[in-house]
Amino acid sequence: MADAGQPEKKKSKLKWIIVLVLLVIVLGAGGFAAWKFFLSAPEDPAGQQLPLDAGAAGEVSPKDARVVTLPTFLVNLADPLGRRYIKLTLDVEVVSPAAAAELESSQAKVRDAIILLLSSKSYVDLAPLENKILLKNEIVTRLNQIMGGSKVVRVYFTELVIQ
Repeated sequence: MADAGQPEKKKSKLKWIIVLVLLVIVLGAGGFAAWKFFLSAPEDPAGQQLPLDAGAAGEVSPKDARVVTLPTFLVNLADPLGRRYIKLTLDVEVVSPAAAAELESSQAKVRDAIILLLSSKSYVDLAPLENKILLKNEIVTRLNQIMGGSKVVRVYFTELVIQ
């Protein structure tokens, strides 16, 4: 009877070793995926924002830059129940007084682009800080598309309520 129990113990140990090796592989793959996709995401907004700032800082002096305050946006979020909304007020820094005048003259296009962008987001999309930075960069990109060129330097959130 002692011999019959011995192979079962070896099989039992072998099963535990296999389970531990698989566990280490799964944890390693999960850790790599988290590092690759989640931890590298905060670097993207900074990486996207720096070229805009660096290019603008090299071409525009601070005395030429202007800040334009846009009216408050109150937009329903892409929520299945339709109960969440965002209230956002922003200031837009542009490279020159001419760009500020152009931004003010194209208010309808600007409001439309920002409303469409905000209404496509859900609460989960906007909750983390990194995603708010990404939203700022998306707004800068959309405004530059409307105005043609790199006239918008950065966007400042002066009021942000997500409910």
